[in-house]
Amino acid sequence: MSHQLVVRILTALTIVLGVNYILWRWMFSVNWAAAWISVPLAMVETYSLIDAFLFGVTMWRLRQRPAPPAAEEGLGVDVFITTYNEPVDLVMTTAVAARNITYPHKTWILDDGARPAMQQAAREAGVGYITRSPDWDDLPRHAKAGNLNNALAATEGEFLLILDADQIPEPQILHRMLGHFSNDNVALVQTPQWFSNVLDDDILGSQAPLFYGPIQQGKDGWNAAFFCGSNAIIRREALMQIGVTGYVQGVRTSVELALKGADRVIARARSEHGGTGLHVTQALDQIGSAVRSARDELKSDHPVANVTYDFQRKVHLAARNVVTMDIASMTADLDTIAGITGTVSRAEIGEDAVDRLASRDWSPISAIDPVQKLIRAVDVDRYLEALPVMPLATNSVTEDMATCMRLHAAGWESVYHHEILAKGLAPEDLRTMLTQRLRWAQGTMQVFLRENPLFQKGLKAGQRLMYFATMWSYLSGFAAVVYIAAPIIFLCFGVMPVAAFSTDFFARLIPFLIVNQILFFVAARGRKTWRGQQYSVALFPIWIKACTTAAGNVLFGRNLGFAVTPKTRQDGGPPWSLIRPQLVAIAALLLAAVVGFIRMFTGLGAPAGTLVNVAWVVFDLLILSVIIRAALYKGFTGTRALQEQGL
Repeated sequence: MSHQLVVRILTALTIVLGVNYILWRWMFSVNWAAAWISVPLAMVETYSLIDAFLFGVTMWRLRQRPAPPAAEEGLGVDVFITTYNEPVDLVMTTAVAARNITYPHKTWILDDGARPAMQQAAREAGVGYITRSPDWDDLPRHAKAGNLNNALAATEGEFLLILDADQIPEPQILHRMLGHFSNDNVALVQTPQWFSNVLDDDILGSQAPLFYGPIQQGKDGWNAAFFCGSNAIIRREALMQIGVTGYVQGVRTSVELALKGADRVIARARSEHGGTGLHVTQALDQIGSAVRSARDELKSDHPVANVTYDFQRKVHLAARNVVTMDIASMTADLDTIAGITGTVSRAEIGEDAVDRLASRDWSPISAIDPVQKLIRAVDVDRYLEALPVMPLATNSVTEDMATCMRLHAAGWESVYHHEILAKGLAPEDLRTMLTQRLRWAQGTMQVFLRENPLFQKGLKAGQRLMYFATMWSYLSGFAAVVYIAAPIIFLCFGVMPVAAFSTDFFARLIPFLIVNQILFFVAARGRKTWRGQQYSVALFPIWIKACTTAAGNVLFGRNLGFAVTPKTRQDGGPPWSLIRPQLVAIAALLLAAVVGFIRMFTGLGAPAGTLVNVAWVVFDLLILSVIIRAALYKGFTGTRALQEQGL
C-alpha cells in the first residue's frame, strides 16, 4: 500500500470520527446548566475538528516532486540579499557565498540601513549595493517589501533569488532550482529554510520540519506552495504583472472612495470658502459636476485613466476660470486706479501665464484644503507612494504570503523544491523567537482580514483552503485558553464542561484523537512534530495578541510596526515577564490538580471526572513546559560549550 493511500485513508477516518464526535457533543453532551464554559468548550472542539480537516485536505495531495530539468543556460538572474541592521560581517558571509554561486548571475546587497560600512564592504567584495532612492524620503517605506520593490526598479534580471541576510546559499542553488522555470507558468520556486545553529532537541521550535516537508508538499499538490520570504526564486515577469494589476486595482479603489465622499468634501469647501466670491462658488459647482460625471463613467466601466484624466481636465478648467475672473477683477481695479492717478499701467497677461496660475501647484482651487485632497485622490500618480507600482505586497508585514496569494490568483504556479540549498541562523533566545513569531502571525492575520482567500477572485477551491488553513491556525490562541481553563474550572469548582464523562463520550473522543495523531505521525514520516504541537498551544498569548493587533491595524489604522528579527542572541537573562500568562496558567493547573484530589478524597468530586481532568491537566503541563525550557535556553554556543565539557 502506497504512503499516499495510507495518508488518505487516515484523513478520511479522522474526518469521519471527528464529525461523529462533534455532532454527538452538540446534540447530547453539552451541559446547558453550565453553558458559559460548556458551549465555549464545544466551540473550540469544533475549531479543532476544522483544523484537523484542513490538515487532512493538505495531506490529500501531498506531492513529492522529481528532480527538475537541467537549468537553461543564459538566464538573467539577480541575487538579492535583504538587510537592515544585521552585522556587516554576517551579511558579507552571505554575500560572498552568493557571489560564488556557480550559475552566472549578479549579486546585490539591499541595505535598508544605508550604512557606509556595508557599502564599502560590498565594493571590496565585488558585490552590488542598493539602498533606497530619494523618492522614498518622507513616504511609507513598507519594510522588507519596500526594500525589494526599490531593488526591482533598479535591476533587470529575469529571475530573482531572494535571501535573508543570514541564509548562506550552496554554490549549486541556481542550477538546482532554475530548471523548474522551464514551465512558463511557474512564478515561484521555494526551498526549505534550515538553520545551522539549532540542536537536535530544537528547544525554540525553529526548524519546522512539518511545515518544510509534508505541509509545503501538500500545498504544492494544490498549486499553493507558499513563498516564505527567503531561499526562493521568483520570475520578474510574474511580479511585474501582479504589480501592475495591483496598481490598477488600487487606483480604481482610491478613485471610487474619493468620489464616493466628494459631495461632503465640496460641501465643506462651500461652508469654509463660500464667502470669498461668486467665482469660487461657480468653480465648486463645476467640480461637483465633474465628480458626478466621473462616477457615472466608473459605473459604466470606463478605463480609470480616462476617468481621472477627464476629471483633472475639468478641475483645471474650473481653476482657469477662477484665475481668469481674478485677473479681470484685478485689471478693472488697475484701470480704476489709472483713471484716478493717470500713472498706473498694466501689463498684458498671456494665455501661458493663465495656464500656469491655473496649474495644480498654483491653482486657487488647490488652496482649498479639502478640495486639494480630493484632486490628489482622484489621480493615477499615487503621490503618497514612492513608486506607483509595488510588485511585492505592502499590505502586510509578511509580504511573502500576500504576494504569493496574488500570484496564484493571477493564474501563476508555484513549486516547492524539497532540498536544503541554503542554511541560516535561527533565534537563539526566547525574546527574539517571540518577536519573530508575533510578526509572522500578525502579518498572516493582516492578509486574512484584508484579502480573505475564501473570497479572492482567481483562486481555485483548493488554493483557498490552503491559504485559509494557515490563517485559521493562528486562531488557536483563543482555543488554548478554553482548553486550559476547562479542567481548572472542573477540578476547583466541580462545574462539568460536558454532560457526563460517560462511555459514549470516551468511545467517540479517544478513537478520533488516536487516528488524528497517527495521521500526523504517518504524514511526517518520522520527522519530529511534537515541538510544533507544543508551541501551537504554548504561544497562545502571542497568537491572541497577533489577532487583536492585526484587527486594530486593519480596522482602525493602528500602527503595527515591523520588527527585524535579530541574528544574534539578546542578553538580559530569562525573559519571565514575556511569558507571564503561561506561568500563571501553569500555576493554576498545578493548583487545580491539588484541589481536585482534595475534593475527590473528601467526597466533593467525582472520581472518574477528577481523574480524567487531572490527566488533562498533565497533558496541558507537558505542552506548556516547553516555554520554561525556552526561557532558560542559553543559546547554541553556550549549550554546545556545556556539551563539550561533558555537562
